[in-house]
Amino acid sequence: MTIRHFITTQDYSRAEIDALLVQAAEFKRSPHGQQLAGKSIALLFFNPSMRTRTSFELGAFHLGGHAIVLSPGKDAWPIEFEVGSVMDGDTEEHIAEVARVLSRYVDLIAVRAFPKFQDWAVDRQDKVIKAFAQYATVPVINMETITHPCQELAHALALKEHLGDLQNKKYVLTWTYHPKPLNTAVANSALLIATKLGMDVTLLCPTPDYVLDERYMAFGRLNAEQNGGSLKVSHNIEEAYRGADVVYAKSWGALPFFGQWEKEKPVREASKHFIVDEAKMALTNNGLFSHCLPLRRNIKATDAVMDSPACIAIDEAENRLHVQKAVMASLIAQR
Repeated sequence: MTIRHFITTQDYSRAEIDALLVQAAEFKRSPHGQQLAGKSIALLFFNPSMRTRTSFELGAFHLGGHAIVLSPGKDAWPIEFEVGSVMDGDTEEHIAEVARVLSRYVDLIAVRAFPKFQDWAVDRQDKVIKAFAQYATVPVINMETITHPCQELAHALALKEHLGDLQNKKYVLTWTYHPKPLNTAVANSALLIATKLGMDVTLLCPTPDYVLDERYMAFGRLNAEQNGGSLKVSHNIEEAYRGADVVYAKSWGALPFFGQWEKEKPVREASKHFIVDEAKMALTNNGLFSHCLPLRRNIKATDAVMDSPACIAIDEAENRLHVQKAVMASLIAQR
């Protein structure tokens, strides 16, 4: 039997995404259940987490399940992912054993593993999560690698709660300044879910170097075509913000500069004016603002924007709990 994983929403139809959002809304109204009674999930964190860990642990508990948290290289052995590797370095065991052994213990495996930020050609292969999916004999959930599908669902649920029908709403995915280059995962995911829901999406960024990977741009164009929306790129702040129904902010590193971040720094430092502030939000159609969190105030967005009634970032963060319950319950029900 083919195992259904939750690694990217591109593996799920619009109807399946809608069904997960409906189930998440039901969990929001009635938080406790027995959908995971007697079941367990291993949560593997290769990178730090606050919302993701808390919401997954609580979500499993609320549905009668049990979560086990592991941090490979810290409280668990370092893992080797290269096929055919001569393991004479720091890694102690191979993913082929790790995934298969965990599959004998638990009913679900969830993985959080950020890119290394040295070579995008390597990072875009998403080796860690794909290796878990290859060797595991239970469903694997993506807790953020080079996409963040759980954040997608939480964001989508918050938008539906505030706007209702999202068809052809103007959605601005804007790059914002951060002192360090960050993962493109949330930006990739925001692009995927907004186009899948039929919104008219504008990707706003300082220069063409900040356009997202062509894989996700192509998926976005395909989603838009299939769902009656649109996708365009803009480097004009005023044009992008004008009439927007939603502004979603995220910082990310420019892909051509992976491993050469000092060369990217002058461009990034010259683009601090991309901060989301009151003047920009005043150009919108009384638009909503959100961010995946954590957010550096007065760097990515001003206090006034974060504290305004238009900001739904806290609603989105809460929804992580509900959508992840829906994902876990759905995967268990299909087994």
